[in-house]
Amino acid sequence: MEPFILDQNYTEQDIKQAGQTDTEPRLLHLEPWRRQFSQMTAGFTTRQGGVGIAPYASLNCAYHVGDHADDVLHNRKLVAEQLGFSVDAWTCGEQVHGKHVAVITAEDRGRGLQDRRSAVQDTDGLVTNVPGVLLTSFYADCVPLYFYDPVQQAVGLAHAGWKGTVAGIAKSMVETMEETYGSRRQDIHCAIGPSIGDCCYEVDENVMQHVRVWLDDATGNDEYKESAPNRIYRPANQGKTMLNLKECNRHIMMKAGILPDHIECTSWCTSCHTELFFSYRKENGTTGRMASWIGLEER
Repeated sequence: MEPFILDQNYTEQDIKQAGQTDTEPRLLHLEPWRRQFSQMTAGFTTRQGGVGIAPYASLNCAYHVGDHADDVLHNRKLVAEQLGFSVDAWTCGEQVHGKHVAVITAEDRGRGLQDRRSAVQDTDGLVTNVPGVLLTSFYADCVPLYFYDPVQQAVGLAHAGWKGTVAGIAKSMVETMEETYGSRRQDIHCAIGPSIGDCCYEVDENVMQHVRVWLDDATGNDEYKESAPNRIYRPANQGKTMLNLKECNRHIMMKAGILPDHIECTSWCTSCHTELFFSYRKENGTTGRMASWIGLEER
């Protein structure tokens, strides 16, 4: 069952018919977590709603793509308000397709809200146990990874393109939560959000040689290990490969000790659904960015 669900007030048909004058953000909530965990919120924005104009129409949430900064900030405010957070809670990093994870304290709240310079530099992973902090990161085909420890009340968010994936950012997130908050791996819940799927993501051997490293060692789950290569990649034309980055990250999470039934995984492909998502590949590199979010709500 698809875990990332549009707000109940909207359907896919509504999205397709939405006019540019409607600025209310259309959001995908991580529905199983919303039902199970009342203390936190997690999900993914779409491109619908907001105030941006082409080619960033319209809910672009990232400064670095060339959009008007005032529009980006306004979109962030719209999203935060819909989630019941102050916009000052919006906290993000300057992503570099790496595996560095930053621990966010109360003093870091709001970093990156106003501009890129104030963001947490050179980081693709964020973790916190501070209520009222809204962790965010940005995507247009890369994979959003979500982490939640309901025992220690800690959350995390990671941006995983192919470089971050094969660098093992999912493993780094688990290790950081373990070291910083005392999280036990069997307690951590993970989710894998909307990104480009293996239906659309063709890569060459330069990428695949790094992916295969993760398939060499035992996962601790023999049944999954046997089927992992078929799940993660399949041959394409002219020596290329269709790669499933979502399944690759699921594989890495399991190798890091996450229980299989603690991992939610989306079926959304950002390249197949450009009425709903920005897609760097489908739109030839000039487009906006969606935001993932996760945060502990203040009580």
